[in-house]
Amino acid sequence: MRYISTRGEAPILSFEETVMSGLALDGGLYVPEKIPKFTHRDLIELNNCSYAESAFRIMRLFIDDIDDKTLKILIKKSYTRFKSDAIVPLKQIGKNNFLLELFNGPTLAFKDIALQFMGYLIDYFLTKRDEKAVVMGATSGDTGSAAISGFCYCNNLEIFILHPDKMISEIQRRQMTTVKKDNVHNIAIKGNFDDAQAIVKESFKKNCFIKGRRLIAINSINWARILAQIVYYIVSAISVGAPYREISFTVPTGNFGNIFAGYLASKMGLPIKQLVIATNSNNILHRIIEYNDFSINNLVNTIAPAMDIVVSSNFERLLFYAYKKNSNAIKALFNKFNKKNSTIIDEKPLSKLRNIFYSTSVNDKMILSVIRKIYKRNGVIVDPHTAIGLIAAERCNTYPGIPMISLATAHPAKFYETVLKAGIEIYLPSSIKELLKKEERYCILPANLKKVHNYMFSVL
Repeated sequence: MRYISTRGEAPILSFEETVMSGLALDGGLYVPEKIPKFTHRDLIELNNCSYAESAFRIMRLFIDDIDDKTLKILIKKSYTRFKSDAIVPLKQIGKNNFLLELFNGPTLAFKDIALQFMGYLIDYFLTKRDEKAVVMGATSGDTGSAAISGFCYCNNLEIFILHPDKMISEIQRRQMTTVKKDNVHNIAIKGNFDDAQAIVKESFKKNCFIKGRRLIAINSINWARILAQIVYYIVSAISVGAPYREISFTVPTGNFGNIFAGYLASKMGLPIKQLVIATNSNNILHRIIEYNDFSINNLVNTIAPAMDIVVSSNFERLLFYAYKKNSNAIKALFNKFNKKNSTIIDEKPLSKLRNIFYSTSVNDKMILSVIRKIYKRNGVIVDPHTAIGLIAAERCNTYPGIPMISLATAHPAKFYETVLKAGIEIYLPSSIKELLKKEERYCILPANLKKVHNYMFSVL
């Protein structure tokens, strides 16, 4: 399997090279040259597999530079720290309505599913190469803690995580800043997530190597993140009747990586009827799908901070396929967008997206209302991001006879202050209670590339 850039001017890479690179040198994102297909029979056979076995069969189609035995070991290790044997248990909350619980990993968020795997994967590649590397990532909340959890035990890595100062929940911050490992470095950026993400992207665009070490991305710009997330779409869909029947998904969406994995699952042959984009007030994705309004608005700070993102990086990957892999068109589109902070999608590609993608935007008041309603109706407490997904499932489900799976992306305890604001008492797991007692360690820096790099050099 070879991987190509959405902008067509970067080298074609192997899976290993793609994972070790992250962002393409031309500023684009890597995608598989061809998307493998599952037959009807292939999908049926997955029904008898464990989650790890399913993950192996699905990931193997995209990986040809790791032997079967090693890949199985890496995958098996990746899910040993999850609290449920199912890894992603499915809970029915209504007729044809299901909640996919993706928060059973060590940091109680869906990011664990991919980043536990990435930690073992990258450490394997570095050991094989006899290399040391620097991991750099920006987080709007959950990515940072999941990355630190997945990578902090890797002997070959130094980890630098940038988060927007005072713009994530206390629990999200403490899950990062209380980790006392010498190779973990947390940076609070005086700005928003997009400012932090821009610093990370610029670092890779400049082909920046820190003191001779390779720079590795852990954000969803890294293809391995997307690959690991494809698995739970397929596994959960089979649990409710695929491939014999169509399935729909609703996804709380910020940077578009999670829902893009669902799109790839559909391209592989999973019969997905709807992919519902659920956004908060930072609604660029909803505006694109609904109104072809591909423009930057000012950031709104919400009670669903992991989705407080102005520009969704992974949307470029989707557009690449919507434009029939025309890298020149993608390059022209984003050149215009970067210059004017606005562009429009051509009619045919947009029409193609609207065949499967639906969308809605939800404000804070409605989020609190839904948290209360779901608890009263089902006795289930959900975090604010999952609440947005559940609203979207109701608003956008135009096929009530088809099962709708809503992705529950974080444990509600990570946002206990918001849950309390909704009038619901919540039990805090012991791991969360301990976090509130631990000493934090992080530095605060301006949103300035040079100053961030100077700091990184100073601690290496």
